[in-house]
Amino acid sequence: MKDDARDNRLEFLFKGILTLDSVEDCYQFFSDLCTPFELQEMAQRMQAAKMLKDGLIYNEIAERTGLSTATISRVNRSLRYSTGGYAKVLDALDLQEKRDWRNRH
Repeated sequence: MKDDARDNRLEFLFKGILTLDSVEDCYQFFSDLCTPFELQEMAQRMQAAKMLKDGLIYNEIAERTGLSTATISRVNRSLRYSTGGYAKVLDALDLQEKRDWRNRH
């Protein structure tokens, strides 16, 4: 059963995030919202998702990110079998990177 209060709180948070206009805005907001450790964890998980998508193996990802193989496995399960959130964001970032590269050259 869903907790309506939890859903409302999450929706409020997500709508707030969607109001951010720049990376600098994100730094400011997430620095207020999260501890440095929480931010590092999220950043490491995003890096692990990208590396998994790029075909790297768990040991190499663990060495580069500092994440445990158990966490990498959870990221991999989410990447492969979950709602598609990682894939959507990673695909959008890839597209943005390609556009940025074309604009520079």
